[in-house]
Amino acid sequence: MSRVQLALHVPDLGASVAFYSRLFGTEPAKLRDGYANFAVAEPPLKLVLIEGAAEEATRLDHLGVEVESAEAVRAATARLNEAGLATAEENDTTCCYALQDKVWVHGPGREPWEVYVVKADAGTLAEQQGSTCCTSPAAATDTDADTEEPAATDAEEPAAADSC
Repeated sequence: MSRVQLALHVPDLGASVAFYSRLFGTEPAKLRDGYANFAVAEPPLKLVLIEGAAEEATRLDHLGVEVESAEAVRAATARLNEAGLATAEENDTTCCYALQDKVWVHGPGREPWEVYVVKADAGTLAEQQGSTCCTSPAAATDTDADTEEPAATDAEEPAAADSC
């Protein structure tokens, strides 16, 4: 079963965990330093919370689709490429305390989307100390909605692309 992922940067992880536990009637599936995720059964949702700065409002980090297998990620990559979307693949990457395979694309508003599979649990948030987890690679650029051709890549990724 696939499910949509919504990743949010939140100013107060504890308060957010308490709120979303009450909202969805479930406890976090994973709770680590600066990070929590919920595997919500109904509606099928993977809610990811990444602790941000206390003075910032909650903001969208990225969107995703969690799939059941690496083959499903490869199939999504092929489908997205055939549809003319620029993709960037990451295989065997450590992100969000998990070993994952994933492919990234960006929507017309530069919103980052990932299609990913969790292959195993991991003891760290990200592969490299000090790196931001779930930063979409620069190769997955915007798509020009009128031409359906990949748009020019800006040198800087949008803030919403940073994290898990």
